[in-house]
Amino acid sequence: MRTVIKSFFARIYAKRIARKVYKWASRPHETQEAVFRSLIEGAGKTAFGKDHDFANISTYQDYVSRVPVRDYEGLKDYVDRIRKGENDVLWKGKPLYFAKTSGTTSGAKYIPISRESMPYHIEAAKEALLLYIAETGNAGFVGGKMIFLQGSPEIEETNGVKTGRLSGIVAHYVPKYLQSNRLPSWETNCIDDWETKVDQIVEETVNQDMRLISGIPSWVQMYFERLINREGKKVGDIFPNFNLFVYGGVNYEPYRQNMEDLIGRKVDSIELFPASEGFFAYQDRHIGLDEGSPGMLLLLNSGIFYEFIEADKFFEENPERLQLKDVELGVNYVLIISTNAGLWAYNIGDTVAFTSLDPYRVIVTGRIKHFISAFGEHVIGKEVEQALQLAMKGTEAKVKEFTVAPEVNPRNEELPYHEWFIEFDKEPDDMDDFANRIDREMQKQNSYYYDLIQGKILRRLVITRVVKNGFDQYMRSVGKLGGQNKLPRLSNDRKIADELKSIP
Repeated sequence: MRTVIKSFFARIYAKRIARKVYKWASRPHETQEAVFRSLIEGAGKTAFGKDHDFANISTYQDYVSRVPVRDYEGLKDYVDRIRKGENDVLWKGKPLYFAKTSGTTSGAKYIPISRESMPYHIEAAKEALLLYIAETGNAGFVGGKMIFLQGSPEIEETNGVKTGRLSGIVAHYVPKYLQSNRLPSWETNCIDDWETKVDQIVEETVNQDMRLISGIPSWVQMYFERLINREGKKVGDIFPNFNLFVYGGVNYEPYRQNMEDLIGRKVDSIELFPASEGFFAYQDRHIGLDEGSPGMLLLLNSGIFYEFIEADKFFEENPERLQLKDVELGVNYVLIISTNAGLWAYNIGDTVAFTSLDPYRVIVTGRIKHFISAFGEHVIGKEVEQALQLAMKGTEAKVKEFTVAPEVNPRNEELPYHEWFIEFDKEPDDMDDFANRIDREMQKQNSYYYDLIQGKILRRLVITRVVKNGFDQYMRSVGKLGGQNKLPRLSNDRKIADELKSIP
């Protein structure tokens, strides 16, 4: 009875939130203009605001002329000042948190989260679930257990600013009414070693009424495999009421077939686009869609002002910066953000394309630094993921994980090629035909690649099998197994490729 009552009130609340969301979504440019004004005003007396003459910014063009596009390295000096205890540097006061991430030339990144920005990280995730309920009427998951595969919630403090992984920080904000539903336990979440942590999560959840499972697909896949090894049956039989998978960070499509095989049936899914720098979008449509992402609603009322630069022009000198009103469907853009946590014209590294302009919806197409252009082809993540997905149709092949790198200097005077490192759960019956299928799809999507193949500058791609759990071995070897770490789909060098080839 309690579950029925919870579901009833969740549906009423969800309808109210949906109306609120679509109100600002129907007024996108006014909404973004208001965000822009509030950001400039809010940071006017900060060190950054004074350095960039915020007092005399009244238009977007004023902003563009005063604030250049930066990545983390460009803001690092300001961040270091905050970490030493200085106030009013990038945003008023001090950050509430630093979200610690990895992956820059200078080591760890410390992304500020302010008192003003923190609520949006929480509200966006909640809204995504409520919009799903509002559209589908499915609220049964609120009465069962939910699991969130995430980083450790342990937090350090330096000069008055708490520091931790974003997913661990968010764990401190789980509403009280969900605490009894949420797994794993706090103690298990604090385990550092990922494989030990997953094994403990299996023990804590295997006999529970799991209904919602959330995490990066590759790590949820590991959890599912260990459940099956322990129980000897499909995940859907272990958790008969499991009906909603929430994911983000990577494209789900390369994993979808294998995940559904592990579950034993289809389950609804919700795609999110969160990052330490902000929560940018979530899937708001679920009914009457073809399989695959329909695009995620861009969150325009969350303290983030968006700009866009065409990815093909990004490395030119002074590429044009576009506002939301200037974007077009299907174009690959680098996402640039300014936020109420003190990030200014900040390149987060992700590329997006719009699937709808009314309202504005996006898909994540890759990382601007993750591409192959060893021969001028500029292949992006979306292209390799879609090529593999289409090539798998009509075959028995099941792919667990993959990455792609160029082979510029092959032996025996052969033509160079793209090398696809694939870990299969089930190999295709005809590997040569499978490689041909992928290559044909790549040529259809990327005209430069087509010209290079047809002009005999490149030969057809080559598939290299990766041993079972080989990608896990690689991620472990570089200290990135589990948590929010993701394997790059593409590399323009052979660093990952050479490591994979060395795995016995």
